[in-house]
This record gives sequence, structure tokens and C-alpha cells, in this order.
Amino acid sequence: MSVLRQWASFVKRLVHVIAKPIKGDSSRGGMVVHPYRGYGSQREVFVMGRVFRQAALGRAIPRYGMLRDTADVARRVLRRGLADAQVEIHIGENKLCVGTDRDGYFDVHLPISHTLPIDVSWHRADILVHCSGQTPVRTHVEVYVPPPEADLLIISDIDDTVMFTGVAEKLKMLYRLFVKKPHRRTAFPGVAPLYQALHRGVSERAERPILYVSRGPWAIYEMLETFFQINRIPVGPIIFLREWGISLRRPWPRRAEEHKRELIDRMLTLYNDMPCILIGDSGQHDPEVYIEIVKAYPDRIKAIYIRRVDKNPKREQAIQRLRDELVGTQCDLVLAADSVLIAEHAHAQGDISAHGLAAVQREVEEHRNDPA
Repeated sequence: MSVLRQWASFVKRLVHVIAKPIKGDSSRGGMVVHPYRGYGSQREVFVMGRVFRQAALGRAIPRYGMLRDTADVARRVLRRGLADAQVEIHIGENKLCVGTDRDGYFDVHLPISHTLPIDVSWHRADILVHCSGQTPVRTHVEVYVPPPEADLLIISDIDDTVMFTGVAEKLKMLYRLFVKKPHRRTAFPGVAPLYQALHRGVSERAERPILYVSRGPWAIYEMLETFFQINRIPVGPIIFLREWGISLRRPWPRRAEEHKRELIDRMLTLYNDMPCILIGDSGQHDPEVYIEIVKAYPDRIKAIYIRRVDKNPKREQAIQRLRDELVGTQCDLVLAADSVLIAEHAHAQGDISAHGLAAVQREVEEHRNDPA
């Protein structure tokens, strides 16, 4: 395939993914609801999402093909959040109603008074949305509640930790995702078996909660969903660090590290009976944020795994100084050049199985022998 044809294929597939969230209205326009996968416990659950008003498509636009996708991308760009919509959510016999903010976002914190089934981890949340002048919309979303046997919480960054991004290389990342071999071009070698091993535990049946955080905006949610699926990485709730509702009235987001700290606090409180592993990269502020978490929760954090994304000696020295701050605690900070070192430490700590370790070693070795 020529380079030109590859780029044409890339553009076509990228446009289709960007347009995908718009297609649920069957071209009719009006109010649409996009919930994001939620998470929780037997005490409370969290579900987030956004309510939009979007334009309809004329009958002259074909139902399928590049023209339809392009028109849907335009509708996505022009759609606007609906303020003051009433969002009613049901999980089992539990119910709550909240309103959307001025940019259409909703954040549901639903206390669980009627126990959810414990034989499944993913629960269906039914959503009904009302807004003046709009036809009511029904939809649903999955909410992850770990089973009683789950014994470990994993909180992982995404950008430059799970996937190659390179803040200045977004276009290359998208090209890797939609044109090149996905397991070789978008995810770090060994990431899929490593996260599968952490999710399953030594027993291979643990179904531990993995919560992902990203520095990106909510608009890339669908692309990350695609990324996780094609790379066979365990699906979990994805939470973004960009402040909701950024607009001309409020052009700057909160500092990502402040938001990340708050999110991790929420997760550790929610799963207060589980130890935790934190995974990040050396390129941003992950080590500094994670050290502060260990100081606040000295008995909860088992390990900090930091993927080394550059070889800056000063940065490595700074991380070494942070590692020294952990002396006397139960937490190890591991600065790892690849997924094998992380897996070896996790196996030595009794957090993954020998089978999981071998799978990570095998994939990384295959990548070294065939990096193309």
C-alpha cells in the first residue's frame, strides 16, 4: 500500500471514529446523551456524562460512507451542551436525579441503599433524561463494582504510561492507532498482558478494579475506548483530568496534578479496604503526585511503577530522591524502562501469577525481535 493510500485510509478511519458518537440519533438531531463508563462499590457509585443538543441531517446526505461521516463530524463540532437537563439514573432499585451544569455535564454520586448482585462486576445503569422543549431520551451505561474477592486496586495514568502519545506527536499517535499494527504502534510492549495479569491476580480470577486517568479532554473518550479494545487491555472506567465545561468564560483548566490527587483520594476512599498500586510515567508529575499520596495513605500504597519515557539524568536523579523519601514505608518506587521490570516486581510481591509474568516477558521479547 502506497503512503498516499495509507494516509487516505487513516483519514477515513479517523473521521469515522470521530463521527461515531453522533450516529445514535439516526440523523434526527435534537437531544442526545453520552454517559461514560462508571465505577463504584456496594456503598456508592459514580456515573458521569454529558447531554447535548445537535443538528439534524438532511435527507440528501447518504446514510453511509465518507460524506455521511464528514457531515457527522461537522455536527459533532457544532453541537452544544444542554444546561439544566434532568438526568434520572437507576441501578437496580437505587435511584437518583441530578441536573446538568451550564455546559451539559452531569456527575452522579448515587448512594447504594439496595444491595447490588455480587455475582457480576459490571452493572447496568439505566438513564432517563428530560429537558424542556426536547423529546425525553433513554439510554444506559455500564458501572464497574468489584466482586468481594477483589484484593487490590490499580490506578494508572494513560498518556505515555499505557500508550505512546508524546504530547507533541498526537497526529503520529493517531496514525499508529488507525494505520499501523495496533499492538505494535500504540501500546507499549507488554502493557496488555501486564494489565491483564494485574486485573486477574495470582488466582487468575480476581477481577480487580483498574481505573485509568488521562490528561486529555473528554472529547477523546471514544478513541481511547477503541484503543483499549484493539490492544486487548482490560477495560475500566476512564477519568479525565481536564476540568469540565472549559469555554471562553473559563478558558484555563485546573492544574492536572491537583485534579489527579483529588481523584485518587476519591478512589482510595471508595475502595477503603483495598491496598493500591499506582502506575505512571517519568515525563510529567506522576512521581511527585504519587509520593504525596503515599504520605497521606502510608499503609495503603503497595508500589509505585513509573515508566521511564526519557533518559534525562536530572529527571532520573529527581525520581531517585523521591524514592529515598519512601525509605521506611511499605511502598517501593520502581523506575522501569519496560513492562518486564514492572511485572517481575509485581510477581515478586505476590500481585501477579507466574503465567502473567511469562506473558509479559514473551510479548516484550517478541517486540525486540520484530520491532516493525
